[in-house]
Amino acid sequence: MENKILVHKHLIVRAEAKNPPMDEAILTEWFKKFIEEIGMKVMMGPYVKYSHMIGNRGITGAAIIETSHIVIHVWDEPDPALLQFDVYSCGEFDPETICEKIKKDFNTTKIEYKFLDREHDLTEIHTLGICGCDSCKCK
Repeated sequence: MENKILVHKHLIVRAEAKNPPMDEAILTEWFKKFIEEIGMKVMMGPYVKYSHMIGNRGITGAAIIETSHIVIHVWDEPDPALLQFDVYSCGEFDPETICEKIKKDFNTTKIEYKFLDREHDLTEIHTLGICGCDSCKCK
């Protein structure tokens, strides 16, 4: 068996969405498809649950992947809904592909992310500004 050198990449996304996932069955299926599309493998889950608590109403989903985890939290009381998304992996992945999927699937009006290398410290690899450009002066 070939011994691969692992990477430690962490993508943190904050978005505002007009069409957020709010149904447990739909988000569960979205998670499965998403994980497959980014070339990862599910080990446990995805687990999805909707909370009806006033002030914290929304849906949370989590999956344990072969190389770590993926989590989404969506609060649907604000308009647009607030979406927080987290991918941590010891395998390579493309943050732009993930953000484009979130934009397309959930109709985001705003999206920001930080992409970190956590191998030895918290080195920022890339940040996407609020307008979506790579050289954003509006941060």
